[in-house]
Amino acid sequence: MGRFLVGAIAVVVGLFVVGAIASWVFHALFSIIVYLIIGALVVGGGLWLYGKAKRGLGSTRNQNRLEAGLSTWRQRNR
Repeated sequence: MGRFLVGAIAVVVGLFVVGAIASWVFHALFSIIVYLIIGALVVGGGLWLYGKAKRGLGSTRNQNRLEAGLSTWRQRNR
């Protein structure tokens, strides 16, 4: 009877230890995943804002074409 009781306690303690380690590992992995997602959102949002600001300055191909046409028109109509 004593061996059964020691074996049962060892199984319960073993399950507790394995569960605690698994919980710690899952928490660490999910924390890393959450930090990666937040970092990707911040970097992606920064790139998106940079692109919007760059396009808003008017340095596009269409803007250059309009400026060249206006320059040509000014030279013809002096």
